[in-house]
Amino acid sequence: MAITVASLSFKTLAQSAPIFPKGELATTKTHVGDVWLREVSGPDSTFAFSIAQAVFAPGARLDWHSHPGGQVLMFTDGEGYYQERGKPRQTIHKGELVKCQPGVEHWHGATPTSSVTYLATSPSQKGKTIWFKRVTDEEYGTKK
Repeated sequence: MAITVASLSFKTLAQSAPIFPKGELATTKTHVGDVWLREVSGPDSTFAFSIAQAVFAPGARLDWHSHPGGQVLMFTDGEGYYQERGKPRQTIHKGELVKCQPGVEHWHGATPTSSVTYLATSPSQKGKTIWFKRVTDEEYGTKK
């Protein structure tokens, strides 16, 4: 019985441990709150896409932006928001995936009460992220 309990404890610990280290605290002006970024894999001569991990503290969010080549977000922990311009905000959970269509203005981040972590991949040859205005408190949902 002691072996089974130890195995279960290890399995639970392994499932709750981060997949990758948290990364560096972002210093850009394109977000609200604390966001940590880590490049997991950069583009090279064979693979023309990058993979990055983003970790958001509760309440943190990116500004409105778009990706010329689109982007895929794979949520690995927590609970977050995703919203496209002109559409309702969606709540996204660990284990879900969002496909941000090329050129579509959107934002994403953590909920007010939960952190969120995701892996993001996008084609590097299509161009860099285009940044727009800050997400307002009304858009985020903390002010009525």
